[in-house]
Amino acid sequence: MNELMNQINEQLEVFKTNATAYSEKGNKAAGARARKASLELTKLFKDFRKASIEESKN
Repeated sequence: MNELMNQINEQLEVFKTNATAYSEKGNKAAGARARKASLELTKLFKDFRKASIEESKN
């Protein structure tokens, strides 16, 4: 679970950095990177949900 949390935090930082660059500076490449990070976050959040359900059953 700790590894998963670390991955989520890393992707959140990537997303925040790129989303800010896109929205404030109009950097289109940063927008693409932010969208990619958001897709990865979606996957990680689903994994977190599964893991937390499993832990709560124990």
